[in-house]
Amino acid sequence: MKGTAKRTGKVWRLEEAKSRLGEVVDEAKKHGPQVIRRRGVEAAVVLSFDDYVKLVKPKGSLVEFLAGSPLAGSELDVERSKDPGRPVDL
Repeated sequence: MKGTAKRTGKVWRLEEAKSRLGEVVDEAKKHGPQVIRRRGVEAAVVLSFDDYVKLVKPKGSLVEFLAGSPLAGSELDVERSKDPGRPVDL
């Protein structure tokens, strides 16, 4: 995915980001994700907490997810076995 993400924020060198972390965080809150490069290679991204929550928030409910599954509507046997198992000496 290198170089394909839409960038709205600044690209920082690691040394600069370390010494100006507060500014990096402020910029992430105001202008979007901030990319940090280490030895010229994109290594990390600083996101605002709101952007992070949007990123990890599930898209819809579990029921909607399962209904959209490729297995939805297939005749899977999901009945639980009534077998009590075998006795075990403890």
